[in-house]
Amino acid sequence: MRKRVLPFLALLMIMTFTGCTQNTPTSGSDNHISFNVNSSNSENSVNSTESTPSDVPTVYMTSDISSEGLTAVYNALGWQPTGKVAVKLSTGEPPASNYLRPELIKDLVQSVDGTIVECNTAYGGSRSETAMHYQVAKDHGFTDIADFQILDENGSMTLPVEGGSVLKENYVGAAFGDYNSYLVLSHFKGHAMAGYGGAIKNISIGLGSSKGKAWIHSGGTGGSMWGGEQDAFLEAMAEAGKAVSDYLGNGERIVYVNVMNRLSVDCDCDGNPAEPDMHDIGILASTDPVALDQACIDLIYEQKDGDGKSLVQRIESRNGLHTLEHAEEIGLGSRHYSLVRIDD
Repeated sequence: MRKRVLPFLALLMIMTFTGCTQNTPTSGSDNHISFNVNSSNSENSVNSTESTPSDVPTVYMTSDISSEGLTAVYNALGWQPTGKVAVKLSTGEPPASNYLRPELIKDLVQSVDGTIVECNTAYGGSRSETAMHYQVAKDHGFTDIADFQILDENGSMTLPVEGGSVLKENYVGAAFGDYNSYLVLSHFKGHAMAGYGGAIKNISIGLGSSKGKAWIHSGGTGGSMWGGEQDAFLEAMAEAGKAVSDYLGNGERIVYVNVMNRLSVDCDCDGNPAEPDMHDIGILASTDPVALDQACIDLIYEQKDGDGKSLVQRIESRNGLHTLEHAEEIGLGSRHYSLVRIDD
């Protein structure tokens, strides 16, 4: 039975958004480590004892959180964008959110001749209206390193959702289809409603138009963004993400990079996030958004001496791993993967 968002959480989100929203590795060869899913509490664990299949997606990782490290882990994918390239990221809510800094991403964005793209938010704040959102992008330095576009400044386009249980259609920015290739750069972190935010959130809520964001948050009912069924919201994120992936050829025209630094329990949509209480981990990349997010989750869970405890609590308190469960179920990607550490 789906969980309903508690009233106090709904109130917390309204207040927040107006200001902003142990693995056991199997020995591999050389720098390859194969992982099976084993994160979260007893309710959600997927503790597989079988060896990881040879055809699982690869997740590349570097501990070097720098412009050079970001470029290296992206290059490990061996992916070549074609045509007009969009770089999807969060511009970050003022005044002090943990968005990816321009100095970190500049070289990679320019190397693919990318246009940075975003969509407006569906709540109050500095990014809910197009003119204000362009100003935030400028203030945060993104317009200094690349062209920038708000994809839904002229409304929405509709994508079909195949095999969904809560969504039949997904609403992305009207200019979404103007780009041939997408590089999705996500700051991995916690989230007040979803539990965590990574690649799946960036292609669902992130690429959703203002209308689309509200549609996903309501679990496809068109009702309240804050008072709907929690699991329906999580499933809607997975299904919206699959609509985007299907449109772009399931990894052919889209790839994903997650940066695991400043790992706050709060999202980049929070203008005053909690300070992180765990150390930075690294940068990971994959053509599979489910494998990528699962790998990041697993790295959080394997931290020692309580490092990351608050983030684990945030994820579990929101049933956040259900997004990954549903995403795998509907065919967005795989929760099993092979982790390749490119530093070795």
